[in-house]
Amino acid sequence: MTPLKLGIPKGSLEQASIQLFAQAGWRITPHTRNYYPDIDDPNIRCALVRAQEMARYVERGTLDLGLTGLDWMLESQADVAEVCTLTYSKASNRPSRWVLVVPEHSPVQRVEDLAGCKVATELVGFTRRFLAERGIDAEVEFSWGATEAKAVEGLVDAVVEITETGSTIRAHGLRIVADLLVTDTRLIANHAALADPERRARIEQIALMLKAALVARHKVALKCNVPAAKLDEVVALLPSLHAPTVSHLYDKDWLAVETIVDAAAVRELIPQLSAAGAEGILEYELRKMV
Repeated sequence: MTPLKLGIPKGSLEQASIQLFAQAGWRITPHTRNYYPDIDDPNIRCALVRAQEMARYVERGTLDLGLTGLDWMLESQADVAEVCTLTYSKASNRPSRWVLVVPEHSPVQRVEDLAGCKVATELVGFTRRFLAERGIDAEVEFSWGATEAKAVEGLVDAVVEITETGSTIRAHGLRIVADLLVTDTRLIANHAALADPERRARIEQIALMLKAALVARHKVALKCNVPAAKLDEVVALLPSLHAPTVSHLYDKDWLAVETIVDAAAVRELIPQLSAAGAEGILEYELRKMV
């Protein structure tokens, strides 16, 4: 079959996307002198494309599938198919927000207060539609970067900017008025590619493995040895998909117990298991989980 043409988002999500594909089973190797990374799969060809342009190229069929943000899909209004949602970023595994930001002492307290104001953003189309739907007449202009600085320097009345925690915005003496959009990463595909059974199967394979890698990032495996007399007490502490795996050791008075738990729960769980009589407690990371 003709190799799938896969778009990897160039820029802030590039390294995080390459790492996600590596965990999912595909090794992608970028080149410093071109925009076509190598990938260890003869049935896939890669291209680095700005997330802002990804949906347009997927819509045209220049790419069969690619990773981009919900924000840029809404901005472009391209006719593409959403295959799956993948919540990850360069800094964390949580969605980002597009927020309305003003200087700390601005009179703007609500979105409706933007009437007659000048707003700078990279997300021009979405912001204009957002305001128009609410009957707010404001001037929205495109920002080529350093968007927050335009509000700090008084070049505009407000900006619409993307953030994860808001800490940088606050550090610049700015204030978040409202959230306009919560965005995350989407795997999108060309409709014609999905209509072909063979190509669809490959796209669904990629989606499954990427999702499996992301799920695994939030889970760990725990394994421990437990005296038979303490088994019920230990098992009662353990969450699992169905039930923990329990097997006998050579010593019939001891059993091995294994399960999958949320990574965030381990710091509380291991001391509880130890107090309940578990020994030889092991924690290990997962690569994929379906």
